[in-house]
Amino acid sequence: MASTNRFDAIVIGSGVSGGFAAKELTEKGLKVLMLDRGHMVEHQEGYTYDGKPAFELPARGTVPPQVVASDYFIAKYGYVSTSNLQFYNDDRLNPYAFDEGKEFRWIRPAAVGGKSLIWGRWSFRWSPDDFEANKREGVASDWPIRYEDLAPWYSYVEKYIGVSGSRENLPYLPDSEFMPPMPMNVAEKWMKGRLEANFPGRKLIHARLSNITEDKPDQNRTKCQFRNQCSNGCSFGAYFSTQAVTLPAARSTGRLTLQSNAVVTNLDYDPAAKRVTGVRYVDAKTGQAQTVQANLVFLCASTIGSVQILMNSRPSGSERSYFDTSGTLGRYVMDHIFRVNVSGDIPGMDEYIEYGRRPGQVYIPRFRNMAGTDDRVGFKRGYGYQGGAHRPVAEPVGFGASMKNAMRRYDGWKFSMGAFGECLPYEDNRVSLHPSKVDRFGVPLLRFDVSFRDNELKMMADAREQGEKMLRGAGLTNVTSSEEKHVPGDAIHEMGGARMGRDPRSSVLNSWSQAHDASNLYVTDGAQMASAACVNPSLTFMALTTRAADHAARNFRATAA
Repeated sequence: MASTNRFDAIVIGSGVSGGFAAKELTEKGLKVLMLDRGHMVEHQEGYTYDGKPAFELPARGTVPPQVVASDYFIAKYGYVSTSNLQFYNDDRLNPYAFDEGKEFRWIRPAAVGGKSLIWGRWSFRWSPDDFEANKREGVASDWPIRYEDLAPWYSYVEKYIGVSGSRENLPYLPDSEFMPPMPMNVAEKWMKGRLEANFPGRKLIHARLSNITEDKPDQNRTKCQFRNQCSNGCSFGAYFSTQAVTLPAARSTGRLTLQSNAVVTNLDYDPAAKRVTGVRYVDAKTGQAQTVQANLVFLCASTIGSVQILMNSRPSGSERSYFDTSGTLGRYVMDHIFRVNVSGDIPGMDEYIEYGRRPGQVYIPRFRNMAGTDDRVGFKRGYGYQGGAHRPVAEPVGFGASMKNAMRRYDGWKFSMGAFGECLPYEDNRVSLHPSKVDRFGVPLLRFDVSFRDNELKMMADAREQGEKMLRGAGLTNVTSSEEKHVPGDAIHEMGGARMGRDPRSSVLNSWSQAHDASNLYVTDGAQMASAACVNPSLTFMALTTRAADHAARNFRATAA
């Protein structure tokens, strides 16, 4: 691709944010180039193991230990299978720098579609308080927007992607534009009644998922088949992904050019005009460097990837990015803290089993430190639980016929849940470029100095204690809990690093996700977030992206007129 090629807009990244940026901009009449560092995965034909049973998977889905040790360290944490390894980054080819005592698990995709291929699909709106808590508590900086600014864009995204769930009228977890929820099983309904009766004010509700429960023929998508094989890619298009939803929409306009295996290294910049003038990338297959130009750039390379590109966009010989006049670039990095799990046995109902395999189950929303209350729990913010009830197959006993007969039976009902808690935005939770180590494309490796603090650890201790109390109070037996090591990045909900704010002296982006230092640059993935809430963030990324794209397109047309 010649350096003289020009587009109206360049979108860097193809995940939930990049896919929506490309869709919105092309539908608004702009000629768009999408660049993604991953290899191409086409919808349906690129899902090698979709619908395959375990016995047809390499090594029955288990990643060999030698591969875990050398290439895909994330496999040791249970995220991947041989059926979806192709979607993930090879950590040997594309490493990042480890500093002693500063562990961070940067879990990255390696395919067009990004994390939209591998995400958990839990889709929540943030509450009004999530946008107000920083100001109310005097933590970090205030959000420059409020819930009301984003509400219409939440609705727009939800109607388009399809979100299943139930209306609950909870002020701290606003309802979405829902498709019918995936039904609770009999044990979850029992659990809901017992928990809510014994713990007034606490709720157990349906999961809110971007798995559609009604067909969307206009998008050539079929409702969820209850296979729970989402991580292999879904040929039905039942869950939202770039491949199934936003990429076909952008392509149908005839105004999208997609370049895979394009590793963006940095942005060219004109300090006098305060504008991005070009995007530099390396072809991962040929090693050839390219520069492309456009009037508008949307940076959606994932939270950490976008920050790395911004940091590496700097004058020759300088350590300071063009986009860091505030001194906050790379700071205030957050992730959700989790790895607290609670489980117990549900008595009775042995005559029932569950039909099908839902991709999501139930949720217990935040009940700590709610606005207008005084819990006095010793920490700020709060947490929620994701979980569900199930009946596992009985363990095989004996040999031969007795073993086969035993394997036809089920154990009793069990309920388990894990807590996800909010991490506060700390100035010294940061990423930076390594002074001497570079990757195979010549880009400085990232260094991580991010940790959870006393506030988050107290929160998880409370989540463990309250989880046990709720299960015992609901009547479960054999209640146990566990708490594993808390490592940032582990929840794959990274946020911050290029936060939005009102003051250019203390933020990287303005209220439209637009760079203070470049009017034609928008950053619309998790890097823009000024706080983390306790619910999954992807729906908010998409809403912010569509809002920013509308703003950018209007400005583009006004300038061109």
